[in-house]
Amino acid sequence: MQVTLPHNHAQAEIRRRLDERSDEIVEYFPPGMASMERNWIGEDRMDFTVAVVGQRIGGSVEIGEECVTITVELPMMLSFLRGTIEQSVKKEGTRLLR
Repeated sequence: MQVTLPHNHAQAEIRRRLDERSDEIVEYFPPGMASMERNWIGEDRMDFTVAVVGQRIGGSVEIGEECVTITVELPMMLSFLRGTIEQSVKKEGTRLLR
């Protein structure tokens, strides 16, 4: 699943915002139910893994000059939630970039 979010900031500013705020993603779940690992691959790509109730969801965030592309690799077991997760990524991703 891919979501593209436009932005009008410098790439360094988007990187700073993501670096400071990406841990907020686990706060969308009840306490203790989720954890997140992230790793910056170069200056403009962050790989991540979110573990929720025994399921691991991997993905990446690529920062472009005009947009951020978020790729989420849903496990087959969670594929039925694709629409819900996609809407949440759009909403919360936009909030994180503000």
